[in-house]
Amino acid sequence: MENILEINGLVKKYDGFELKDVSFSLPRGFIMGFVGENGSGKTTTIRSILNMANIDAGKISVFGLDSVKDTIAIKERMGVVFDSLYFAKNLTAKQIDKQMKLFYKEWDSEGFFRRLKDYELPDNKKVGDFSKGMKMKLMVAAALSHNAELLILDEPTSGLDPVARDELLDILAEYIEDEKRGVLFSTHITSDVERIADYVTILHGGKVLYTGTKDELYDKYVVVKGAKEDIPSLLEGKMIGLHNYSSGFDALLPSEYIGDIPDELVYEKAGIDDVLVYIAKEDRYERRSENGKV
Repeated sequence: MENILEINGLVKKYDGFELKDVSFSLPRGFIMGFVGENGSGKTTTIRSILNMANIDAGKISVFGLDSVKDTIAIKERMGVVFDSLYFAKNLTAKQIDKQMKLFYKEWDSEGFFRRLKDYELPDNKKVGDFSKGMKMKLMVAAALSHNAELLILDEPTSGLDPVARDELLDILAEYIEDEKRGVLFSTHITSDVERIADYVTILHGGKVLYTGTKDELYDKYVVVKGAKEDIPSLLEGKMIGLHNYSSGFDALLPSEYIGDIPDELVYEKAGIDDVLVYIAKEDRYERRSENGKV
C-alpha cells in the first residue's frame, strides 16, 4: 500500500519536553487515530508535519514530498482542522469563500456552499456566533473544498456534544470512501477512535508506544483481574501498571503471557483506554521509584 504520510525518526526538543524518535506511517484510504494523554506530544507532531515547528532530526514525507522543501505544494493538497476556530470571528462564510479563493488553486466555491447546506450552516452569519459544533463543521467544510487528499485534525471532537461528534465522524468516513485519501486525527476521546479508525498510533511522553492496525492493538494486551492474594509469581515483571486495592488487583498484560494466567484469575481484551491508563500508571511507578518515593 502507498503511504500518504510517513514520519521517520522525528525528534523535536523543547525545554522540559522532547519528541523521541517518533516514527509511523498512514496508508492511503485509511483513518488513523492519534492518541495519548495531554502533553504526550500529539500537537507537536502535527505542528512538525505542517512545518510549523522546526524539527531537530528525522524526516517527514507527505504524498512522497519533503515536508520542509515542498511545504507549499503539500499544503495545497492538505486540509487541516484545529480544535478552535482559525477564521476571523467577524467574517461570514461568504466572505471566507472569497478569501480562500486567493490561497488555493483548486478552491471549489460550489462545493463549499454545498457542504454548508449539507451541514446546515448559514452563509451570512458571523462565524464567531456559531456554536462549537457549527465552527467545527465550518472548518471541515473549508478543509474539504480544495480537493484535499489528506485531512489532519487536532482534537476535532473535543467539547462537541454527542450528536455533533457523530456527524463529524460520519463526514470523515464518507471522505475516505474513494480509498485515495487519508485522515490523521488526534484525540483523547478513544471511543471515537474505536468507532472509526483503521490504524492507531499511541504516544506517551514523546515516544511511540504502539503504531499499527486497531485490530492488532486489541490482540496485543489483556486486562487481568483477581483477588489480591492470587497475584501469581509467574506474572511478576510481566504485568503493566499493577493496581492493588482492598478487594483485589488488576493489571495490563501482554497477550503472549495469557498461557501463564492461572484459572482463578479472569482476563479480557484491553481497549485503547486501558492501554493508555495502565502504561501511564507504570510510568508513574517507575518515576517514583527512581526518585526514591517507592
